[in-house]
Amino acid sequence: MTAPRSTDGFLTTHTGSLPRPPDLIRMMYAKEEGVPVDAAALGARIRAAVAEAVQKQVKAGVAIVNDGEMSKPSYATYVKDRLNGFGGASHPLTYRDLVDFPEMAKRVFGDPGRSRRRTPGCDGPISVRDPRAAAVDADNLRAACDAAKAEHGFISAASPGVISLFFHNEHYPSHEAYLFAIAEAMRPEYEAVAKAGFILQLDCPDLGMGRHIQFADLSLDEFRKMARLHIAAVNRALANVPPERSRLHVCWGNYEGPHHYDVALADIIDVVFEARPAGLSFEAANPRHAHEWRVFERVKLPPGKVLIPGVLDSTTNFIEHPDLVAERIGRYARLVGRENVIAGTDCGFGTWVGQAAVDPDIAWAKLTSMVEGARRATREFW
Repeated sequence: MTAPRSTDGFLTTHTGSLPRPPDLIRMMYAKEEGVPVDAAALGARIRAAVAEAVQKQVKAGVAIVNDGEMSKPSYATYVKDRLNGFGGASHPLTYRDLVDFPEMAKRVFGDPGRSRRRTPGCDGPISVRDPRAAAVDADNLRAACDAAKAEHGFISAASPGVISLFFHNEHYPSHEAYLFAIAEAMRPEYEAVAKAGFILQLDCPDLGMGRHIQFADLSLDEFRKMARLHIAAVNRALANVPPERSRLHVCWGNYEGPHHYDVALADIIDVVFEARPAGLSFEAANPRHAHEWRVFERVKLPPGKVLIPGVLDSTTNFIEHPDLVAERIGRYARLVGRENVIAGTDCGFGTWVGQAAVDPDIAWAKLTSMVEGARRATREFW
């Protein structure tokens, strides 16, 4: 598969997680809770679910598809099953914006997916436990793409920084040592995805959400220095992955909350652009960040970079009108060039197994509307 660009019209993609089938959710709940689950049966159901997800993406018209993260309990916590070193106690996260609104916090953390997530701390040296896991994901997606005749595919993976956000360090002498140990342990997974011919997406909420969770006590300048450290870990881990074969996803947390402590895109965009991946996926549709397209009136897109702005909000059941989608795509196309824009989503529609912020059928309808909006934008710009 070649690296996709919007050359004949605006391509469409999404952030990663998609609605999972109810029976797969039940199986994964059982596994997370320590109930014995037949590994072969679970593997077969995951493979079938990937095939179903790819078929639905193709039917919706999505150009750059993925496996829907069907094999993962979440985009970040799956690493506890693939890496050694995570056997410590879980540490709850504090969302700075939700501290101000405790009743809203109860709603967010009462989500069936979030309430079941397991985030054991790092209590020993990190190393690869399951070296075949990424290859199995790639094999499943390859089979599904071939069957559905999907030309472009991507697979998401947790970044070193977001792993450090969710899994408390109880072993390494410093955050920097912890971060780079994670980077070295994740490197084989990143390289396996690229070697399989898919685009690698590194999920980096630590560069946005990390500001009001992991580093809420830092000044903006101190946070920017920490973000640069996280980018350095990303770049080291991706040394053997061509920039055009990878993309970065930055978000401020896929939850319906106030988000009034979110760091502004303008305050981190220069740091984010130091990352090796060519693609940048980011939230651009929700009410807290929809205005930030104007950042690119002042900030020039570096050569070789591609923007993947979210044109769908992943926390609301409103189906965005295709004309609104086209309008959002057009704003970026006018500022950075039509060939440098791919339409995406703010975040995933199944960030945690069992998460149901958006009704599954509505999630697919939203993706269909995005594709139609991209067609309308294409008619205007091509």
